[in-house]
Amino acid sequence: MNKENARKRIDKLVSDIQKHNHNYYVLSNPVISDYDFDMLLKELEKLEAAFPDLVRPDSPTLRVGGEPTKYFDTIEHKHPMLSLSNTYTFDEILDFDKRVRKVTGDDVQYVCELKYDGLSIGLIYENGILKHAVTRGDGIRGDDVTNNVRTIKSIPLKLVGNYPDYFEIRGEIFMTLDGFREMNLNRVNAGESAFANPRNAASGSIKMQDPKEVAKRPLDCYLYYIPGNHLNIKSHYDGLLYSSDLGFKVSKNVAICRNTNEIFEFINDWSEAREKLNFEIDGIVIKVNNISQQKQLGFTSKNPRWAIAYKYKAERAETTLDSVDYQVGRTGAVTPVANLAPVQLAGTIVKRASLHNSDIIKSLDVRIGDYVFIEKGGEIIPKIVGVNINKRKQDSQPLSFISNCPECGTILTRKQDEAAHYCTNEDHCPPQIKGKIEHFISRKAMNIDSLGEGKVEILYDNGLVLNIADLYNIKPDMILGLERIIPGKEGKKDSRISFQQKTVDKIISGIEKSKDVPFERVLFALGIRYIGETVARKLAYHFKSIYALQKATFEELTEVDEIGERIAESAINWFSKEEHINLINRLVSSGLKMEISSEEADISDLLEGKSFVVSGVFTNHSRDEIKTLVEKNGGKNTSSLSSKTSFLIAGDNMGPAKKTKAEKLNIPVITENDFIEMLELDNK
Repeated sequence: MNKENARKRIDKLVSDIQKHNHNYYVLSNPVISDYDFDMLLKELEKLEAAFPDLVRPDSPTLRVGGEPTKYFDTIEHKHPMLSLSNTYTFDEILDFDKRVRKVTGDDVQYVCELKYDGLSIGLIYENGILKHAVTRGDGIRGDDVTNNVRTIKSIPLKLVGNYPDYFEIRGEIFMTLDGFREMNLNRVNAGESAFANPRNAASGSIKMQDPKEVAKRPLDCYLYYIPGNHLNIKSHYDGLLYSSDLGFKVSKNVAICRNTNEIFEFINDWSEAREKLNFEIDGIVIKVNNISQQKQLGFTSKNPRWAIAYKYKAERAETTLDSVDYQVGRTGAVTPVANLAPVQLAGTIVKRASLHNSDIIKSLDVRIGDYVFIEKGGEIIPKIVGVNINKRKQDSQPLSFISNCPECGTILTRKQDEAAHYCTNEDHCPPQIKGKIEHFISRKAMNIDSLGEGKVEILYDNGLVLNIADLYNIKPDMILGLERIIPGKEGKKDSRISFQQKTVDKIISGIEKSKDVPFERVLFALGIRYIGETVARKLAYHFKSIYALQKATFEELTEVDEIGERIAESAINWFSKEEHINLINRLVSSGLKMEISSEEADISDLLEGKSFVVSGVFTNHSRDEIKTLVEKNGGKNTSSLSSKTSFLIAGDNMGPAKKTKAEKLNIPVITENDFIEMLELDNK
């Protein structure tokens, strides 16, 4: 294909992919299959690799994220990015309406919208291309987070329709509740702490240094305000329609209200309906619709006078704190849980609430016997949000976080950069052992699903399974007839767990089938802290066997693509314990796979002893395909150049810094064709 034909095809592909992205992420109405979409994207990637000077600034391939950054540039807002004044009562909305009508007269309409609980963002487009994405900051200037925002698929990289040369729009980045829950589950499985709520998770994601990591987060964005007066738009509502025409995701949950009664109706409707949304809102925004009237009303130094936010009061109850329990999780993290005098809240009786960690306890200054305020957060888990100091007893004492594990007595530790306290007795602390067994049998690990529903605890309490290796010693007659009555919670009926013949057969069959689980999933199942599914797969394919991984040094581990110091330290610490080596030996004896199978084994050992850094965009193979070829031929992929690097495989658009460093270290720089020829020549 010549260059001109390539240009035309790239333009067509970019246009088509942008339309499909809009249909999927904005309109929720895909018109092609995921496979067909992936084929279009792959064709575009190959053309861009063959003709790198034709890569467009709005190319969908840029959504995977750019290079990490250590800091964000600051950009001054062309128009101040002000916040809204808040109200919690209908009387204050009536006062707002009076102030508006005093300036504009009685001919006024309002637009009511949902108030998203996320991170405010300003998007700037030049000639229809996304140029900058800027956070609110102090309202005058904010951080340029463009590379991170590019990864959010509902934000267009290029506008459609009739757009001006310069266009600015503002909105809210948020995290979907479904995505938030799944992300937290994955973090816990990797031995990391869960995020407290979707808002903090979204805000933290946008300020991450590596856009590739941001691209993995379930972020979304609604746009709702066009600042300035450079467009011939008569009303705020018209601005929303215009924004939608340009390709932005604009909420349909909007209403034009002609009086305060209609505003109150909108607020009341969403007071209940918000529970059905897949994202969090904390109120309703009320704006004067007419742009000319907005200009009449103007701004204060902090807020627009033509808009106000009605914030829903989180349903709150007051009760007494009777005591605090401390729960130990699979990774050893200790979580304080408040035991409360039973109280009605949001349709249920609440008896317990999370206190999260020692920092939260200290900031609340909560004490045993206090009257506390509790609310239900976005995760439906009650939390203590305050203390009624007026009712506090004079002899109350500050609550101190425990110093020893409540289950095994081990002294707790706390790392400087973490909020949680940990019990380090991971192999002998009962809840940690049970948690590790439950993780081991989980669907994404060994998939022994017949052992769920509380059966692990029964086996542990009967002394039959005290670690994961004990599972493979179970015989049918050892568990047949075991049972336990589980007391019902909050008035519900008791339930019975019983090991009858059918259940026992399923358990034995499930344990036997788990011996066919591939090595990377076995490695994940071991529950080594910070080694989640993706990391386990990388380590398994890099080291090929548990024995090689066991002997790996810190330097060898951190040379693996995307393996950092924290993961390396955790792995070395785990394999340094004799108990863990004995555990592995028992699992090997039971028939579990502790190395890459023959079907997945190397094609050859041609590259044994050689390490590679792969960088840039390639013509005939993707970067991951080249990395796979390296590993399948016995070589090792590393993420950064060092004196030990054998070759730098350089594609198009590789950063100049890598090439300069390779030359400085005398590392041979080879092309994709050079690498393929290296394999073919050695195979002859």
